[in-house]
Amino acid sequence: MKFFVIAIVALTAACASAGSTLGSGVGDAYLEHPPYYAGVQMEDVRRDSSPIAHVPIAYQRGATQPAAFDPANSSGGPVNALLNEMNRYLDSLGLSTRTVVAAGTNLVPPDVRFGCIPENGVPGNECQARGDSALGRSGQQMQLTVGRPSQNWVASVSDAMTKSGTQRVLVITLEVGEYLLRQEGLAGAKVLELGTGNKARLPWLTSLETPVTVLQLTGALVDRTGKAIRIGAEGFHARRTRLSVSAVGGQELLSDDDVNAARTARRSDLPGEPLAWQVALRELVGRITAR
Repeated sequence: MKFFVIAIVALTAACASAGSTLGSGVGDAYLEHPPYYAGVQMEDVRRDSSPIAHVPIAYQRGATQPAAFDPANSSGGPVNALLNEMNRYLDSLGLSTRTVVAAGTNLVPPDVRFGCIPENGVPGNECQARGDSALGRSGQQMQLTVGRPSQNWVASVSDAMTKSGTQRVLVITLEVGEYLLRQEGLAGAKVLELGTGNKARLPWLTSLETPVTVLQLTGALVDRTGKAIRIGAEGFHARRTRLSVSAVGGQELLSDDDVNAARTARRSDLPGEPLAWQVALRELVGRITAR
């Protein structure tokens, strides 16, 4: 029997590795529907045909809630396995060249954040009240932002780009976000817009008031000064909260079982039924690099 982890929504914590968005290169974007992207337009990015580097995809535990509520990245665990699979797939796309950036606690990469708008605009806070959009039919937005990297990270990645002969670097993160559920049609069908062309239909007995916990990929194309050029997000696996749990102020969170399920879930709506995470990763890379 699957174990359901439930957290009281009132508990909050600061977003991990959160840098200031001031001067990050891309202003905050408030988006009602996918595609979830912001920054320089794709056609303008495409004009620069110079090689692009990428750093290995990393997992950011505690991106939008206390880290203890997110699955751990333990050696041999499902998160670690998914990261390895994603990095092999990113390398195989051949759109960018893998580069190595020195590790360290003071090396903070650009922090792309996507999900519901936090109360008072403070990362880590609960989602703000929906107001007139409580029925989830129109007017509800989600926020896409990017925090500045640390100067030590900029120096390290600039050195790596010099060695690889590149001027821009792709930074992708696997993390947990919180998305808003919507209703469609006369019957009020409950749907979740996970990303570009990706809509999940959830059971009617799913809480509309409680955000849905989503496993997602966020990414940024960054120049040598650490400024973001273009940013985006693609979700690919959702963990709904049942009405009975929401009624007592709880939220059902992603578990290791969910991560294992996300590793093998396929997009039955697409030809060949490709892996959902591969579709999300390919879409993210293509729409950020315009390649």
